[in-house]
Amino acid sequence: MLKIRNVQLADLPELASIENSCFTKEEAATEEAFKKRIQFISDSFFVAEEEGVIKGLVNGPVIENEFITDDLFDEIKENPASGGHQSILGLAVKPGYQGEGIASMLLAHLKNEARLKERMSITLTCKEELISFYERAGYLNAGMSDSQHGGVVWYNMIKKLQ
Repeated sequence: MLKIRNVQLADLPELASIENSCFTKEEAATEEAFKKRIQFISDSFFVAEEEGVIKGLVNGPVIENEFITDDLFDEIKENPASGGHQSILGLAVKPGYQGEGIASMLLAHLKNEARLKERMSITLTCKEELISFYERAGYLNAGMSDSQHGGVVWYNMIKKLQ
């Protein structure tokens, strides 16, 4: 049975592998970035695991602004106990397990955790081909992002929680 749990440092090699199989080299979080996220924001970094196999991940810091800015990919600080906007810097499911609803389960888990901590919204950026996936999950397309991350065109997606 699939279990969603908080990240642990021991997950690092597998997380880096999944990230690199789902994103280009320019877009993917580095192992160093993951280490910082595990250290500072393990309370908003979750993995989906089944029988010891990590099948997917979702992570992001709580931010003050409604939309993601590129500095977040390098600068991570601890999440406030409550309030703010839960961001998603990465949602990835290992190839071979995609299409099983794992990404949707990770999003639902993150939403529940964000609600418990009274976050105002969940915010992320995605590529154009993923807009409809996030809209089906209740996110609104807020237009093109200012993000230059990975040299790609990104769209701001937001889900209000309050």
